[in-house]
Amino acid sequence: MRDPDFTGYTPNRVEGVTAQEVIQVTSRHVPCDGGGLGGHPLIWLRVEGDEITCPYCSRTYHLAPGAGDDDHH
Repeated sequence: MRDPDFTGYTPNRVEGVTAQEVIQVTSRHVPCDGGGLGGHPLIWLRVEGDEITCPYCSRTYHLAPGAGDDDHH
């Protein structure tokens, strides 16, 4: 069972702690590299609820309303 404060290994956004940058996305599979040059290694995040926060750079990706039906193969 997963810890209720985490989504997999990725922390949830915490007001006043996590960076304020929120990026709206239309897919549940999100690449993050921390902004390219000087960022971090490219990782793929999986949005399980409405949003996910990158464990490296604390950018938060928020799933756009009506988006995210990309679970099929």
